[in-house]
Amino acid sequence: MIRWEITSCFLKVNTWSRCCSLPVTLINRVENSVEHILSFYKMRPLTDEETKTMFEKLSKYIGENIKLLVDRPDGTYCFRLHNDRVYYISEKILKLATNISREKLVSVGTCFGKFTKTQKFRLHITALDFLAPYAKFKVWVKPGAEQSFLYGNHVLKSGLGRITENTAQYQGVVVYSMADVPLGFGVAAKSTQECRRVDPMSIVVFHQADIGEYIRSEDTLT
Repeated sequence: MIRWEITSCFLKVNTWSRCCSLPVTLINRVENSVEHILSFYKMRPLTDEETKTMFEKLSKYIGENIKLLVDRPDGTYCFRLHNDRVYYISEKILKLATNISREKLVSVGTCFGKFTKTQKFRLHITALDFLAPYAKFKVWVKPGAEQSFLYGNHVLKSGLGRITENTAQYQGVVVYSMADVPLGFGVAAKSTQECRRVDPMSIVVFHQADIGEYIRSEDTLT
């Protein structure tokens, strides 16, 4: 209904503007604005630029293992954009989702993250189950530091249990408990070598997301 009203309004404005001989640039601006609004009401494949932006973010955590997300033995999977959020979904489920009107579709598949207003891609904690198996660089936190991380805090040297060898500064890392349970992900504030020298209160991992968000941010994850 909303989509139809916007489209109807656009057709009226378009007809009126052309009859009044308004500048072409203004007409194009109106057309582009309406198309942008309509894009919020439909699920679609990512553009080349959106795909590049998202894959650059994913590659910081899983490198070339991105291809393993698409080429899977259990079927074909793809990424789709809906309401600024990127969903990871099997083609089988995607076909079933076409039976639901786009205006009523809330989410489908697994939400990997969302694009901000400045077109930057932000990974959500809901992507953790797919990042963890393919992560190239990992950090393990001590039991006493788990709760702090799960409340959204950075990891300090005093709470660092282990870190993958040759981890570079600002490298994306998946954070685990000492029992190898994935807790979230972040960005290495120090390289592996630097972690051995810094004082106990220095930040070694910048927090990005943690499983505590399933409680803290339940309404905004999907």
